[in-house]
Parts: sequence; C-alpha cells; structure tokens
Amino acid sequence: MKEELVKTDIAVMGGGLSGVCAAIAAARLGQSVALVQNRPVLGGNSSSEVRVWVCGATGHGVNRYARETGIMGELFVENQYQNMDGNPYLWDLTVLEAVRAESRIQLFLNTDVHEVEAGGDEENRMIRSVTGWMMGSERKIRFESEVFLDCTGDGLIGFLAGAKYRIGREARQEHGEAWAPEVEDGITLGSTILFYTKDAGHPVTFNPPSFAKDITQTSIPIKRVIRSGDSGCHYWWIEWGGELDTVHQNEKIRDELWSVIYGIWDYIKNSGNFEAQQMTLEWVGALPGKREYRRFVGDYVLNQNDIMAQTPFEDRIAFGGWSIDLHPPQGMYAAESGSKHLHADGVYHIPFRSLYSVNVSNMLMAGRNISASHVAFGTTRVMATCAVIGEAAGTGAALCVQKQVMPRELYQKHLKELQMTLLRQDASIIGLRSEDEADLARGAQVTASSTLTKIGVEAAVEPRRLHTDVAVLFPVAPALRGFELLADVSEATTISVELWDTGRAENYVPKSMIAAASACVEAGERQWVRFDLRWQPEVAQNAFVILKANEHVTVYHANEPSTGTIALVKGAKPIVDPKLEDHQPEQPVVLWSMKGGLDRKPICFRASEATSAFSAENVMDGYLRPYGTPHLWMSEPMVADREEWLELVWEEPKEIRQVQVTFNDNVNQDLINLHAFRTSFDVMPELVKNYRIEAYVDGAWIVLQREVNNRKRTRRHELASCVSAARLRLIIESTNGSPSAEVVEVRVYG
Repeated sequence: MKEELVKTDIAVMGGGLSGVCAAIAAARLGQSVALVQNRPVLGGNSSSEVRVWVCGATGHGVNRYARETGIMGELFVENQYQNMDGNPYLWDLTVLEAVRAESRIQLFLNTDVHEVEAGGDEENRMIRSVTGWMMGSERKIRFESEVFLDCTGDGLIGFLAGAKYRIGREARQEHGEAWAPEVEDGITLGSTILFYTKDAGHPVTFNPPSFAKDITQTSIPIKRVIRSGDSGCHYWWIEWGGELDTVHQNEKIRDELWSVIYGIWDYIKNSGNFEAQQMTLEWVGALPGKREYRRFVGDYVLNQNDIMAQTPFEDRIAFGGWSIDLHPPQGMYAAESGSKHLHADGVYHIPFRSLYSVNVSNMLMAGRNISASHVAFGTTRVMATCAVIGEAAGTGAALCVQKQVMPRELYQKHLKELQMTLLRQDASIIGLRSEDEADLARGAQVTASSTLTKIGVEAAVEPRRLHTDVAVLFPVAPALRGFELLADVSEATTISVELWDTGRAENYVPKSMIAAASACVEAGERQWVRFDLRWQPEVAQNAFVILKANEHVTVYHANEPSTGTIALVKGAKPIVDPKLEDHQPEQPVVLWSMKGGLDRKPICFRASEATSAFSAENVMDGYLRPYGTPHLWMSEPMVADREEWLELVWEEPKEIRQVQVTFNDNVNQDLINLHAFRTSFDVMPELVKNYRIEAYVDGAWIVLQREVNNRKRTRRHELASCVSAARLRLIIESTNGSPSAEVVEVRVYG
C-alpha cells in the first residue's frame, strides 16, 4: 500500500456533473483543484454506467429560452457536435476531455473517500482533510485543502464532517408547502436501473433468469407503458426504494430492480404481445441511479413557494426550470402515475445561501444535496441544474481562496463580485445585468454594418388549420403599431386575435390581456390580414399574440427559426402517456406548448413598427440571455461579398489584452446528452462560423485574431501582445447556417 498527501487550494468530492463543473470553474479562476470520483468514469448518473438523460431548465422543451449556458452549455454543444447519435461512451469522453483540458485539475478516479478529519463545535466546524482509497492501485490518499465541495450526491463528506442535513419529507407547516405531507417522514424518491435493447437482425430467444419477476402478477403492465422498441430513459419509471434507505439498502434495491427489468424483458419477448422476435438486450445497468438521500442545511432552505413565485433572490447565482417532479413512494408498483409535475410560469432562481453549510464553515455543496426542501428538491435534482449549481459553487470556492474568506463571508461581503464573475463566465443566471468595471467595452460607442429592423416571418412552408388557439411571441421595442397574419380563408369569416403581456421578463406565457382586435376576411389564399393591435410598453418586452381558433382559417409555419420569435399551440396533446407523467394541463407552460418541432417553426406574421430589439447597443447592455427581449445584435441577412461587423470606438486609445465574444447559440433549442431526439445539425446554425477581430492602429486595420469553423458560444482571445487602439472591429465572415450575423456580447479587457 502506498500513502500519499495531496495539497490543493480546493478539493471537489464527487465527479458527477456538479463536481465536474465546480472543478472546471475553480481551475479556470486560477486555483489548484483535486477532483475525486469513486467511479472509473466521470458524469455520475449521466455516465455510461447509469445512462440517465441530462435534463435541465428546458424541461424537454416546456420552458422557452432556458437551455443552460456556462460550462454545462459548453458540454451540451460539444456533445451535439461530437456525439450526434447520443452514444453513452462518447458522452463520457466529452466530460473527460473537458476536465483534462484544465491543467490545474488533478483527477482521481476510482477513489472512494471514507474518512474526514474535521474540528470545532457542533455549530462551527471546519474540514481539515479527507482520505480516500484508490481501488485497483492500493493508494491511500489524504487530501488537504482550504475549501471542500461535497458533490457526492449522497452527501457522505458533509455527513462525516458533522454538517447538518435532512433525509425525507418535511411537514407541510415547516415551509408552508402545499405539496408536502401533513406529517414529516423519511420517504425519498427511489432509485432506477435502466437497460438498452437493439434489433439483432435475426431471431433471438430469451430464457429469463431464476430471479426474474413475473410482472403479470403486478400492476406494471396495466399502470405503466411497455414498448418493445424503447430503451434507456424511456424506462425511467423502473424505480423502487423510496420507502427504504436508498444508501444502506442499495443492494436490496438493485436486486429488486434487476428482477423487474428481466421480468419486463421476459414479458416483451415471450408473452406474444409484442413484435420482438429479433430484439435482444444490449446492456443492463449494474449500478442503481439514486435520486435522493441527504440534503444539507444551508443559510437558506429553498422551498416550493420560492420555486412557484420565481423569487428573485438578491444572491441568485443560477437558475432551474424543471418541474417540481415527485414520484409515489412505491415507485413502479404504485397505482397512480409514475410522477406528478408542478410547473412555475418560467425558470426560477437559486440563491448562493443554499450552496454552503450552515455549520461547516469551509464546505460548499452542489448537486442534489443542496439546501432545499424535499418538494423543492423535486426540481433542483435534475443534472443540468446540478451542473449550473456546481459552476456557481466552484466559482464561489475560488473566490473564497483568493480573498481568504469562508463562503458565508463571501456572501456577506463579496456577493456582487461573485455574480459579476459568473456573468463573465457566461454562467446560467437570469435577469442580472453585468456591471464589470474592468470591461473596457462599457465605455465605448458601438456601431454596426447593418441591423435587422423588421419583426416578422414571411417564408411560408407548412400550413396549420386553426383547430385550436395558436400564439406568436415576439419582442416589442419600442412599440407595436399593427399586426399582420398570413392566412388562407376557406369562406368569409371574422378572425380574432388577442395581445397579452408575459408578466415577467423571464416568462413566455400570457399573463394580462392588453388589447384585442378582429378582421372580417373574404375567402382567399395567402392573404396578409391586418389587425389594429397597438402597444407601447414602458420597457421593451415580449408580446404574446393569440390567434383564436377558427375552422375556416389556415395559417403558415416557416421551416427555419427566427431569433426572438416563437410559435406556441394551446392544449397540445401530451407526448408522454399520463400513466407515466401527470403534468396538470392547465398550468400555463404546459397549456401553451412549442413541442412537436414548433421551436424551429415560427408562424408567418409581420409587425408593422420598426424594431430596435436587435440593435448594436445590445452587445454591451449587460444581459447574456433573452430577458424580455433577445438582448443581442442581429444584422440584416448576409449577402455574398459583404461582411457584417460591429465596431467599438473609444475617445482615447485603450490598452487591449483580451477580447471576449459571446455568439448566439439559440438557447431555445433543447439539447439532451443521450438524445431523447436528434437534431438535423451538429453545430447550432445561429452560431457565427468564421470571423476576425481587427484593431485600427497607425491609420490601418490590423488583424488581431481570425477564427474559422467556430462552433462555440463564448470565445476568449488572449492577444499575443498588448495592443493600443481606439477602434476595434468584430467582422463576421459567415455563420453556420443562419442568414444573419448574431452576437450576444463583446467584452474587452486591458
């Protein structure tokens, strides 16, 4: 046996997505990091060992403009390029490559931490070290750091350090949560094992093992959905253990899950109810994917009311958007739906105070073990949300080391710097404006080669009969002076429309009706029908225009997205069987859906007033995501032999060392690591492909940087030497498919 001591600034325990993002964030800020993972691969429940889809704030397309940015966004977009077919092993590589790209991270796989040295009284403890055993290498490794992050999921490190925690469900009165039980208990969400199948191309027999369960003697064939062609997360409902201890009884839970998996496969292969003669098992998991165990207590406990009210915490450092998604304690044997879902009207905010321990002063936590009630945990637990929490926790840990403070003091004295640092990283924060005083671009005047000033979509491709209400969402900046709709009319009729606001800048559902209008229309095809809708809001924001159902009217979809504009349908049929998911269809984000491909198929319409929603000034307005309006610059459609550009001009020359550019990668496009669906492109079409950065020096433009085949959202260019210039240009040569150049932000640092 070999004993070792590893000293780093920060130690991250747990190599799931929260731990990975925490480690990368801290390393990029200059800190040395030990990333310790007890499995042979990174990614936690998303890895090839478990194969759970990485879900997040988009809610499989329920929420609009909600895909994560920052490190999790980088992983999504890179995986889309490298792994179009959603291969679990290639996803492992995407995560591993991201970690190995950071030279300040020391990675320790197969290292199970089981000892924690901590001191202090019950209310003020501090971790001194953790010790782990590297399996297969006979190495006992002691990790010493200034700050520790528990990203283990089960919360083992904090537990051994004496951190306060909860297991199970709080009583309703504790936080006033409508979805909490009357009396607290120890019930949690259960664990799951998944399996993959494939068509072997020839007949395959299956003889079940002795322990396979006869599922016809259970409620599973009646209460759950079984299809021979399904694999992986289609069977998320194979869940059990919510009434047990999901850690200490993990082996028992695994055996029960295995018995049901092989029983389901026996049922598919041998019952005669399925066309499955050539189907075979390709993979069966051996490691239960746990959903829930310990939740640490922080200075704030996030709860159901915060989620539903979308509380805009002063210390918000990340957002989520998955529904509050709770499952029956009996799991796969329950008579009711496999899950029930409660949706806010949009994304919600997560406070930094929920990311550090209330009584272990140098411990942060990220992932499913943050300070949240059981009900709130029902949404924060999904992995893309865990990942953005991880980036925030890792950033906080790095600042703690830099400033020699503990997390609570960082919150009390350096909160704005934490938030500004996260925004500089393009982290997933909604509604905060960057006020980075070091950003030289804030003092520049910006102009553009051209700017799109029309709101509308005219390329009609796909007809839609108005059997039900349909909506068009688009920005109003500064005013709406009329609305036109492209329609076929089968016989003379009156078409009615309504104009609604969305209530909050981060929401995309109708809140309050502003105006209504109607138009009498004769029969005819491809008519532009005008409605006298007028609105001049106090601040630029989105309009939600509802086209009322009319059997005599057909509208048209385009087949390409238009930035800032989306189409929604009221009361769309649920994609998932209600036996599996109860989404309560009257909730606004469920009632108004863009599923079925509508996210890339806007309705054909025209807004009469010229818009400033895409002006060049947006690249310096401090917002990196859609928030009320798109907050980006968009050029007129590009034409051959004409490059589009943005120019920054200062009154006096500036010493320029770094230029950071954020391009639009359409955060309305849902992405899943193992692909619940497959897009037709491997690079986001909206992303700029080829571009140059030039400075005006000694009376001439010189090229500082040229990039080709870009497929990333945020690019940071460190110049080889400092350049003194009063004019700087970003020149767009081409995109990855979008007709216009689209830039979210430009930053300049000396």
